[in-house]
Amino acid sequence: MSSVFFVLIPVAVLAVAGVLALGVFNMAKGGSPERSQKLMQMRVLLQLVAIVVIMAALYFASRG
Repeated sequence: MSSVFFVLIPVAVLAVAGVLALGVFNMAKGGSPERSQKLMQMRVLLQLVAIVVIMAALYFASRG
């Protein structure tokens, strides 16, 4: 089970970083404010997912 988290945690963190970079790049080039807003909302959702994955990994690591 812990090997699953070795894959999920970096994937979740990289997804957050990727969406953040896209949002910042869109704002820097003067792109659509609506798109920037959607990207930042997606970032918050992905951060929630990353936190849940990390907390689950810690929970299962402490049980075994």
